Amino acid sequence: MSRSYSEFLDLRGQLDGDHGFDPVFMPDMLFPFQVACTEWAVRKGRSALFEDCGLGKSAQQLAWAENVVRKTNKRVLILAPLAVGDQTVQEGVKFGVECSHNRDGNPRKNDKIIVTNYEKLHLFNPNDYVGCVCDESSILKHFTGATQQAVTRFVNKLPYRLLCTATAAPNDYVELGTSSQALGYLGHSEMLTRFFRQLDDKGQKQ
Repeated sequence: MSRSYSEFLDLRGQLDGDHGFDPVFMPDMLFPFQVACTEWAVRKGRSALFEDCGLGKSAQQLAWAENVVRKTNKRVLILAPLAVGDQTVQEGVKFGVECSHNRDGNPRKNDKIIVTNYEKLHLFNPNDYVGCVCDESSILKHFTGATQQAVTRFVNKLPYRLLCTATAAPNDYVELGTSSQALGYLGHSEMLTRFFRQLDDKGQKQ
């Protein structure tokens, strides 16, 4: 039985529903495309913003985090490379989003958006947070790495998750798989198994 390419893709589609909510906050300084991306990410609840350098991912992830905080009145953790943490806090001031840098895992009572570097994640308790942003999320690419495993275990306990990177490899199934796993969808091996599964002549999985 012959099939069109569209039918082939439909058989392997892994569409999932929204896990978020309608946005409740949006900085006035965002460009229209940034507003559209942020609104989409907030509604999805678990999503990835893979955008080129200079497109304002920091502003979008801060707006996303502020939406989660305002909706839930609980904390969001932003994981970033060591050199990016202070820059994220400064961006928060620029866009009217209050966040603080923390390296000991003990946020102050009124801290809602916490920024720390990946190397300090082991000091933080996922029970203290409702959402997490992974800045420069290509760090998750190495599926056997200790950092990837630690981050995935942490974020999989949270209902709201956002990945942001400018260096995602669109044809790299490992990175797509580890990103999916962090977002609570398919892992890289599951993705391969699902996509390349064998079908019989009636289109049924063998």
